[in-house]
Amino acid sequence: MTINCKGNLIDISSPKIMGILNLTPDSFYDGGKYKDIQDAVSQVGVMLGEGATFIDVGAYSSRPGATAISIDEEEKRLIPVIKEIIKQFPDVLISVDTFRSQVAKSAIKAGACMINDISAGMLDDDMMRTVGELQVPYILMHMRGTPQTMKNLTQYDDLVKEIRHYFSERISLAKSHKINDLIIDPGFGFAKTIDQNFELLKEMKLLSTIEVPVLAGLSRKSMIYKTLNSDPLQSLNGTIALNMIALQNGATILRVHDVKPALDCIELYQALL
Repeated sequence: MTINCKGNLIDISSPKIMGILNLTPDSFYDGGKYKDIQDAVSQVGVMLGEGATFIDVGAYSSRPGATAISIDEEEKRLIPVIKEIIKQFPDVLISVDTFRSQVAKSAIKAGACMINDISAGMLDDDMMRTVGELQVPYILMHMRGTPQTMKNLTQYDDLVKEIRHYFSERISLAKSHKINDLIIDPGFGFAKTIDQNFELLKEMKLLSTIEVPVLAGLSRKSMIYKTLNSDPLQSLNGTIALNMIALQNGATILRVHDVKPALDCIELYQALL
């Protein structure tokens, strides 16, 4: 199982790590921590050194109830950082966390090689056409509504069945736009209650029948710290525990804030196999 990034085939038949770099002032865990370009680039160096294969850079907070920002503001936060990362780490594989086609196009031009779309094209009618033209890998996440409305959209008759149907439709549309490399993300925490998140994690193997790689984004999320009556800062142990379950249930990419613990988790998982 491979994906094509910048002309290189990346083997994801064994699990890989995607390190998170948030350039937002209001993300739930590390908001505002990397607003300085050099701080952001230094963190990329740390994550690459610890074993990250991909770096996922985002400039629009998608936490529940997050404040919406303009395309210009998103690009202002994002593009200079991508350019500086590429300058200092020419071989880095940057994924851009955006649901806007204009931002996606600008980011790929600046040196990114993958688009991570929380809406799977639902929030921008031009996104799939744009990704098809760019010929880059595309991560499609499951969610409903927007970050501002998703907390009110958690009613499902059959959660996993509806998510599988959603992905089958979105993947079919993506393929019609000649998008060749697809990855799906179940969207833990997006338009799902805590109980639904755990149900989804438990049944995640059912997504493997879709026959595309699965990304799990569980890192320090509220399903962990609310269950443990703690907070994001104290959620690393819980993240590691759930990442192991995600690997056992078919995840091939772990999207995380903490790369070294995730690498340890993968190595132990592979030893178990």
